[in-house]
Amino acid sequence: MRSVRNVVIGMLGTTLDTGKGPQRWERWRPTVAICSQEDLEIARLELLHPPKWAALAELVAADVKQVSPETEVRLHALPVEDPWDLEQVYGALHDFARAYRFDVERERYLIHITTGTHIAQICMFLLAESRHLPGDLVQTSPLRPPRDGPTGLSETGADKTRQGSYQIIDLDLARYDRVAARFAREHADAATMLKAGIATRSASFNRMIDELEQVAVASRDPILFLGATGVGKSEMARRVYELKKARRKLSGPMVEVNCATIRGDGAMSALFGHVKGAFTGAANARAGFLLQADRGALFLDEIGELGAAEQAMLLRALEERRWPPLGADTEVTSDFQLLAGTNRDLPAEVAAGRFRTDLLARIDLWTFRLPGLAERREDLEPNLDHELERTSAALGVRVTIAREARSAFLRFAMSDEASWLGNFRDLGGAVKRMATLAPGGRITTAQVSAETSRLRGAWSARRASSDSGVALAGDERDLVDAVLGARAAQLDLFDRAQLETVLRTCRGARSLSDAGRRLFAVSRSQKTSSNDADRLRKYLARFDLSWDEVAAR
Repeated sequence: MRSVRNVVIGMLGTTLDTGKGPQRWERWRPTVAICSQEDLEIARLELLHPPKWAALAELVAADVKQVSPETEVRLHALPVEDPWDLEQVYGALHDFARAYRFDVERERYLIHITTGTHIAQICMFLLAESRHLPGDLVQTSPLRPPRDGPTGLSETGADKTRQGSYQIIDLDLARYDRVAARFAREHADAATMLKAGIATRSASFNRMIDELEQVAVASRDPILFLGATGVGKSEMARRVYELKKARRKLSGPMVEVNCATIRGDGAMSALFGHVKGAFTGAANARAGFLLQADRGALFLDEIGELGAAEQAMLLRALEERRWPPLGADTEVTSDFQLLAGTNRDLPAEVAAGRFRTDLLARIDLWTFRLPGLAERREDLEPNLDHELERTSAALGVRVTIAREARSAFLRFAMSDEASWLGNFRDLGGAVKRMATLAPGGRITTAQVSAETSRLRGAWSARRASSDSGVALAGDERDLVDAVLGARAAQLDLFDRAQLETVLRTCRGARSLSDAGRRLFAVSRSQKTSSNDADRLRKYLARFDLSWDEVAAR
């Protein structure tokens, strides 16, 4: 059987390997020590060193020959001027590794990582891990001398102190699999966070989550979420932010903006801020959402609703991280992660001239389409459990569902009859209604039967409104849904159209009174109403809304 020779590859220790005169033999010097181990015969030492330390390298080589005559020493002067320059050191070591003629069948290579700067040690580790240096790592260390010092040691004891000890670190050892397992668990935990702890069963959705987790951790580029109303774009954006913050990728806050609610004159001010006196009514300066999101995340929901001017300014802010607030002569800066969501077909919006091509190109690097609930019927059951837990927390009581009721609801939910037009908003609303009406928080078949009938009627009304000549435009339905959430599903078409008009008027008004004057102009002229603001306030209260919730910000 052919014997394998040990070859050490290591950097010269310009501090640890030094020594002058006979006194140097009283010190532990790692390069000499690795070649003087009784149970580790070194056939050859490849000693790497900066050119200016050639004299020390020759001295160490001579000392190695003295303690280990059978060891051949080869000196290699690396073109390194600054041993703390990562690019320079790695480049020199990489070039050495590529040019070296390794013979792994006849020789075993030990990469000595005790000497050299920390930068050199890191580079040696990386080259060994990537197998550019096809060997094991070896670490040497001195033996701890007695408290009284080396005085009194026998000659053998002094030799042992100078030799020290060594440890070979095999990167392929099974125990390093446990390190890899930690990373695998961390990856799994991150995916679970993105799925809100829901054990989803959809293979395609889980693949998307895996990719999103990698992107969220590794990239600061914009992330765009596509999907219909209610698929969870806002929730996913929040979970991405929480993941990035947990990994210390972000330190600032998350600022959420529904772009459908800030169109008009106030949009530029809301997004980019203004200085005092920038326009009539600007009594105080305003930072703007982009500046508030500095070092954090900015989530622009329904980004397709932005006007042309806001799109142009947003593009500049993304590319330069700076912009002038309204009325300002100087620029402000903000380093934020952009998360965006839309239910619109942005390429179609570009073709129609409603969305900028260059802005789409800037935000379309990482795009994730969130599938609707009807496309993930296998995930209905785990999401039902999730909504039960959420509703329990919201109501402050433990909400459960009887076995028969659970089976009945899932049969309906997974059937072709269930269209889930509002996606997870519909599911969340259904569970909340059933739980609220359930005696003692236990949902029975009676609540399930009533709720499935209500869902059928709501979906039928929505389909009818879409098919009729007075169909609500997509952004109109989105505005009502954005303000009311799951409660919007309970509105008739007439009430939705009326509320949409009120919301749009409020959004463009300066105050509650101004909105009231616009909405009740005819009745005011006939003096049938003396308080327009109170009349509007009472109308909004019918939907549990206040002026602050619907006004433009």
